[in-house]
Amino acid sequence: MTIILDQTSKSFGSVEVLRALSLEVKPGEFLVLLGASGSGKTTALRMIAGLESVTSGRILIGSRDVTHVLPKNRDVAMVFQSYALYPHKTVFENIAYPLTVRKRPKAEIEKSVRDVAQQVQLDHLLERYPRQLSGGQRQRVALARAIVRRPSAFLMDEPLSNLDAKLRGHMRAELKHMQHELGITTIYVTHDQIEAMTLAHRVAILERGVLQQLDTPANIYNRPANLFVAGFIGSPPMNVLEGSLADGRFDCSAGSFGTASRASGRAVVAGLRPEDGRLAPPGQGQLAGEIYASELIGDHTLVTCRCGGATVTVKADKDFAGSIGQPIGIGFEERAVHLFDKASGERLQ
Repeated sequence: MTIILDQTSKSFGSVEVLRALSLEVKPGEFLVLLGASGSGKTTALRMIAGLESVTSGRILIGSRDVTHVLPKNRDVAMVFQSYALYPHKTVFENIAYPLTVRKRPKAEIEKSVRDVAQQVQLDHLLERYPRQLSGGQRQRVALARAIVRRPSAFLMDEPLSNLDAKLRGHMRAELKHMQHELGITTIYVTHDQIEAMTLAHRVAILERGVLQQLDTPANIYNRPANLFVAGFIGSPPMNVLEGSLADGRFDCSAGSFGTASRASGRAVVAGLRPEDGRLAPPGQGQLAGEIYASELIGDHTLVTCRCGGATVTVKADKDFAGSIGQPIGIGFEERAVHLFDKASGERLQ
């Protein structure tokens, strides 16, 4: 089922939290709304669900304009961060609730609940109560309750944020597989870029209510639309160096190098992903600096260097043994450099 937001805005009094957001979620697509707190992503989700009114613009589910339609008539299922389970009902009763309120036949409810419970590996826990379950099991009950009535779309508001890191990784894989099997359009809200990059077919990045970029995870990572996206996506984030561009050559306090751009006479910011840099002996490479910190992560070492007035982090081999204060060079393939206009922050083509 297609979901369309057409120039959709939301204001609370004089505060505009979502500004003319337009996007189309394709049938069966897993779209992630990604942003920091206050970016407007949860407000957008709640507007699609009908839990928040629309200040201006339209929302369409399929070919139907649902801008002013009650939540119960939108045929979407929402999964909340807090699980929102009924503590006095068993797992079976919690999952069955959407069918029970619709007065479906008892035999149909029984079969549907048991089928979905098996799908999310809860079939042996149907007689338990939420208080007897782990966080991951409770989240699976919430998912099963959303799945059981086969809605047109799933709306998920940070459903994994209450889980520990190991369980979160497991549940990401479960969610991705489940959504693929069901083929139901899903809009997922998170502030976690790892969730966004691993789950989504496409990611919509929001900042202060404005859409910054809408694209596949690979394109967002490899061709960020602006400096905000470049700094928001990636762990550790992209290194940035301020300098000037003349005849396609970038100059800054830490060094100089050629670029693919032939532009001249403008202040720019050069971006370099940590994995695209390599450490070199002093005097070699395009940048000169000294080691500021070294952190063994496991399969690699993060080496942060002071280069002029900036810091540059490089992913080095796990056996790297440099010491703090040691002079160092940093080299890279010049085609790996991203260029942004300093004034606007927009990517230079």
